Amino acid sequence: MGDSLDYSPLNRLAQFVRPDWSRTVAARRALAGALVVLAAVAAWRDDPRADHADVVVTARDLSPGTELSTDDLRLETHMASNIPDGARADVDSVVGATLAGPARRGEVITDVRVLGPRLTESAAGPDARIVALPLADAALVDLVRTGDIVDIVAAPASADAEEGARLIATDAVVVLVSAKDSRTMAGGGSRVVLVALPAAAAKTVAGAALVQTITVTLH
Repeated sequence: MGDSLDYSPLNRLAQFVRPDWSRTVAARRALAGALVVLAAVAAWRDDPRADHADVVVTARDLSPGTELSTDDLRLETHMASNIPDGARADVDSVVGATLAGPARRGEVITDVRVLGPRLTESAAGPDARIVALPLADAALVDLVRTGDIVDIVAAPASADAEEGARLIATDAVVVLVSAKDSRTMAGGGSRVVLVALPAAAAKTVAGAALVQTITVTLH
């Protein structure tokens, strides 16, 4: 009688639906192993930020000759493939530098966007120097732009001098034109043009600018 009850349809159904704990434990172990593998794959997978980098950009529109401050700059994350050579990645490394040309908000600051050896070298070669020219004709300063190629002419400061105007340097590259401000517009100061020249020519021009009237001709 007991044996017949063991094989009743109800008991057979119970055996069918009763969970096989050995199989359940094995399944859980397999699932845990799969999760470990997935975690390892995720750890080894490329970091989604690996192809990006932080760069220093301008926080607002800036004029040439601006001495950069922390308020003028910010860090942005750009795709590495779009970042130009020489881009600065540290705001502190740019603070205090002089901007060589006008810049729009969001422009990346590179080593040739500020006055320094890299800008000088890129403009006029590895032995280049930057010279400040106080031009005799103030109106001419408004016409000169960064990147212009000019020849430099010196004339005696005195009209009675026997020596006439002479060409003292050619193919100078304009790297900065000082901006107008309230002091220069009121006549209390003079604007200058910075040009890059080979060292020997730069020395000649710098000496002439101390005692002669300087002007430039544009190419």
